Amino acid sequence: MFALIGRAAVRWRWAVVAIWAVLLLAALPLLPRVAGALQVGGFSSAGTEASRAGQMLRDELGYPPSSALVVYQSPTLQADDPAFRQAVTASLVNVPALPFVTQVQEPLASAGMVSADGHTAYALIGLNLPNEAAQRLVPELEAALVPQPEVTMLLAGGPASYRDIETVSQHDLQRAKLIALPFALIALLVVFGSVVSAAMPLVIGAVGVVMVLVSLLLATRITDLSIFALNLATMLGFGLAIDYSLFVTARFREELAHGQPVGEAVARTMTTAGKSVFFSGTTVLIGLFGLSQFEFLFLRSVGVAGVIVVAWSTVAALTLLPALLAIVGPNIDRLSIRRTRLESAPTHGFWVTLSRAVMRRPVAVLIPTLALLLLLGSPFRHAQISSPDATILPKGLPSREAFDALTAAFGPGEVSPFIVVVDAPGRIFNDDTLAQIHAVSQRLARNPEVVKVQSITPPGLPQPLAVAAAKLQRGLSATESAQGGSLANENAAVLLVYGEDLAGSDESKALLADIRRISIPNAELLVGGGTAEIVDTVEAMYADFPRAAALIVAATYLVLLVLFRSLLLPLKAVIMNALSILASYGALVFVFQDGHFSQFLGFTPLGYVEASLPIILFCVLFGLSMDYEVFLLSRIREEWERTGDNTEAVAIGLQRSGRIITSAALLVVIVTASFVTADVVLIKALGLGIALAVTLDATVVRALLVPATMKLLGAWNWWLPAPLARVLPRASFIEETT
Repeated sequence: MFALIGRAAVRWRWAVVAIWAVLLLAALPLLPRVAGALQVGGFSSAGTEASRAGQMLRDELGYPPSSALVVYQSPTLQADDPAFRQAVTASLVNVPALPFVTQVQEPLASAGMVSADGHTAYALIGLNLPNEAAQRLVPELEAALVPQPEVTMLLAGGPASYRDIETVSQHDLQRAKLIALPFALIALLVVFGSVVSAAMPLVIGAVGVVMVLVSLLLATRITDLSIFALNLATMLGFGLAIDYSLFVTARFREELAHGQPVGEAVARTMTTAGKSVFFSGTTVLIGLFGLSQFEFLFLRSVGVAGVIVVAWSTVAALTLLPALLAIVGPNIDRLSIRRTRLESAPTHGFWVTLSRAVMRRPVAVLIPTLALLLLLGSPFRHAQISSPDATILPKGLPSREAFDALTAAFGPGEVSPFIVVVDAPGRIFNDDTLAQIHAVSQRLARNPEVVKVQSITPPGLPQPLAVAAAKLQRGLSATESAQGGSLANENAAVLLVYGEDLAGSDESKALLADIRRISIPNAELLVGGGTAEIVDTVEAMYADFPRAAALIVAATYLVLLVLFRSLLLPLKAVIMNALSILASYGALVFVFQDGHFSQFLGFTPLGYVEASLPIILFCVLFGLSMDYEVFLLSRIREEWERTGDNTEAVAIGLQRSGRIITSAALLVVIVTASFVTADVVLIKALGLGIALAVTLDATVVRALLVPATMKLLGAWNWWLPAPLARVLPRASFIEETT
């Protein structure tokens, strides 16, 4: 089949190139619209307790879907000064008329909206869209605010943070491109030694990325996608397309060096390298498809983007590239910058020497290599898994400055209170229910981790007075909270509990556990807020992770079983992938949780590992690492079919593929490491994790572990039980192309 693809590409080469050119020309005008069609966020799930609490707040108590906070500061004036009050009112004069604004609360509407020293206050603006959608409205909201000379103004809240994340993500992407492209070109020139050869993978990479980005735009017509998919799509799209093109181009040059005519060289290249590209792409696709099994928009978006990336990269490498090679033909080595040498009988060389040295003492190599990888992964034992808040943004951005100003003036807990919703349809204002709510309010107010509690039954009053006050306030404006909604109606009530720490801190998580242990007879308590969203998000993600991981491992094993017709090789490949992934997990903890090298990488340590990173890294790296395993074992299998000598097959297979695999890995490392310059810590960590894992996988794992384990297993490498041998297709890596 792959020989037929190669021959068709040769015969119809100009038509194939023309079709791709039309697709490219049609896609280019759409590129500027891609980022605007993607959403920020996607870290929440509708099924969690925190989400249910938020939904009840909106449905029963009139809270807006999202809110923006305008933070006012003055070093000389205080909030109760007439000049301060007039400045606040004047700044907000145009805001109520905006069609997406549901309500505006000025600072003096609640004493809780003014800091203890009086020099900082905030206004609350309710918006009729959730945070992810409301971030598009932030520029219009900022334009409506009237600057005042008496006070400084900063915009905070979810929509403002999401807007800044999108802005910074786009800047990160542009910076990474400027860094990666020149270095990738230099690396390709060094690998191939000629401008024409180096241009092939670069052209396929560029075309592949353009088609991937436009496909993302088209996909948004069907489903919502997160902005973070843009960075990963570009990172992987460029890396995979270059990877596949590198293997195909290198094999084509090898076939030409063996004296094959151009048409035959392309056909043989597709039979060998093309088949490997197809199966390699399948394994990568399986890994990324696993992300689509999660209910979180963020993870699903990365999965959808990954599937699109693999599809276009594989199609381009199997259609456009052979057509270009057929056109270029013997000119593939034109514009040489150095003399290159292709071995016709690779029985000598660095990789042969290394592999034979390893296979002479396989146990002596295997044990310390395993120890090294386990040592690199050991920091993951004390990993703290959490979800991000505004601190994931770099300092200096407007929303981060506003967040820091709020926490400094009001305390960390003011930014994200615990939201305790009491669900008791038709019974909230019963004496017994009000007495229970008051008891809960008092219990929480006595907790040393709680700063204050807002409730329809004030915790500072004795129970009879608190119940009477609640009934007196029933239906009056006094039952409104500083959060923009009512504290109670006939069916539901809310307690706003302000802690002392940031939402993601261990202290806040412990307080959440305490609150969730509270119960009220004949009522349901739902706890939401920032801390609850973090805890519930992590639990929901890792409830789905084992199922997704099992699906990826099982499907990959089956693909490799069909490809290599071996029962043990796929299992060994899975174990080796796990080792390189474990090492990258250790790096996440060592660098981003513990803070080592943070001064060089330009970020503030998080103190935790962002919850989605281990999941994304597993799905991406499992497929990407299998990439190199497929290419290496394909060459080894090819030599095994020729000679039947396991040791010789490993040595020659590694010699023929070692340099190309290392070069391909180098290009992926260049592309992914360029994202270490990102300002968003999540993108920085993703780039570093992939770059480190690929480096280890293409060097330590492929150069040391593979030959050592292949030697130890011997003929068992190729063992396939007779019943399976009869069922599986009899594909060969040296099948005839004629």
